[in-house]
Amino acid sequence: MTTGISAHNSAGLICVSVAQPSVELAVAAAERLYGQADVIEIRLDALAQPTVAPFMEKLRTPLLFTHRPQWEGGMFQGEEAVRGALLLEAARAGAAYVDLELKADTGLRRELLAAATTTRVILSWHDFDHTPTDRVLATILARQREGGAHIGKLVTMAHSWQDVLRVLHLQLAAAAQNFPLIAFCMGTPGVISRLATLELGGYMTYAAPDEGAATAPGQWPIATLRRLRAALRP
Repeated sequence: MTTGISAHNSAGLICVSVAQPSVELAVAAAERLYGQADVIEIRLDALAQPTVAPFMEKLRTPLLFTHRPQWEGGMFQGEEAVRGALLLEAARAGAAYVDLELKADTGLRRELLAAATTTRVILSWHDFDHTPTDRVLATILARQREGGAHIGKLVTMAHSWQDVLRVLHLQLAAAAQNFPLIAFCMGTPGVISRLATLELGGYMTYAAPDEGAATAPGQWPIATLRRLRAALRP
């Protein structure tokens, strides 16, 4: 599998999230994304029997493994040691990316960063209810960078266009620190940010498969997102 993606990509990457109940369905969904997705996110927390090896063996597109706990909007409700073991397995197997929540145990974070010799670790932070103040957003960004993240991810629920602008504005600080950042908003006001972030310094945005459910509010199908992006580049 190809893993070589540079830390910075001014054009931005499109990651398609795959959340299926079985490995067979997830692999089939991922295979349909060849030529469309720059990165495929495998949502381990959606799988009835989560595993890493079959995806690494069968898929060629760079993979991002996420095992989102219920306390950060995901489906996993088990022990942190079990969740962390799969993320560590993905890092040791050379996955392109693994996603770990900023709120997760710092011991797991240190272990994951140590294991990620070729894998890029995304430290993520989500707020599914609202968008915090500028001061809080800046603090989260600083904690991600100081926590050793190779890439930060900061996603909030937008209730107004002001919320959207405040989140996208974080790219200024990230660029000044040469820190790759994924930043956009969920919800109806935030839909435009999923496209705009690609042209405003964002490292990556997320889309849904054309034939699958979105994994977060406001995700566009991949074909729609690519069509809109192409329209911005005459």
